[in-house]
Amino acid sequence: MNVYNRIIQKDGGDKVLYIEIIKFIFYSSLIVLISKYILVSALRKLADNLNLKAKTVGDIAGLATSVPELLTITTTSLRGLPGASIYNILSSNVINLIQYLVAIIANKNGNKLKNKAIKINLILVGITILIPIILLRLKIELNIGLVPVFIAIYLLFRFINNNVHKLYLKKEDKAIEEQIEEEKKSENRNDKEAVKNIFVLLLAGVGLYIAGDKLGDTLESLCNLFSVPQVIIGILLGFMTSIPELITFFESQKHGKRSNDEMIGVIEATSNLLTSNMFNLFIIQTIGIILINILK
Repeated sequence: MNVYNRIIQKDGGDKVLYIEIIKFIFYSSLIVLISKYILVSALRKLADNLNLKAKTVGDIAGLATSVPELLTITTTSLRGLPGASIYNILSSNVINLIQYLVAIIANKNGNKLKNKAIKINLILVGITILIPIILLRLKIELNIGLVPVFIAIYLLFRFINNNVHKLYLKKEDKAIEEQIEEEKKSENRNDKEAVKNIFVLLLAGVGLYIAGDKLGDTLESLCNLFSVPQVIIGILLGFMTSIPELITFFESQKHGKRSNDEMIGVIEATSNLLTSNMFNLFIIQTIGIILINILK
């Protein structure tokens, strides 16, 4: 703090503020780039190598694209910025839904949303947006009492998601299974390639950890030294950390077209969206709540 105060007195606060903003943009962008070009790419290759179903690929992509949120929520919580964390989750989940709809409409797959499983999944997505709005409107404190509630809702959502998929996507699952069997006959599974992708994932994890730690220092400086509101920090983080989802939504649509079954792409994108939003709110926010309460 003393070092920053000396710099401010010597060179002026505006210059230091601009430097911190540039650092914020740089480290946020670095997290997004690592997630997009290394983490998500390696997971896609690993999923294809293992011949996984569209829903499973979407679930994996949802978890992978939530890594930036995990890092930013952890760093903001460790630095005592609970307001930034909840606004980060809310803005991320809203932007995820908008990006999903843009990808669906751009690829002319709107008619696929009529499937009952997809409809129910989108209702669950809506609830993941509604819950943080309620928390903010009612000014409910992020205390440890919310942890079991969030975990219970997460398990309930998972149960609903798995069962509606089995009920209303039987035909699509059968077609996907037949396609996978055909691919198994024509392609040999490359175990070396799978190991390589796992190693790349580990390297991506290290890179994300370093970038996330540096971003946390920058966020702390912006809030404490320059009084930038936590709501602004949270919304900006939500926008930055949602970019990987946009990429995966469009890639899933392309994958469906290459497979000559656009429903595969919609299933994958929807699973990606729901898993990402659920993980953001119920798991990552839970981690943030625990950290905030430990540091009190």
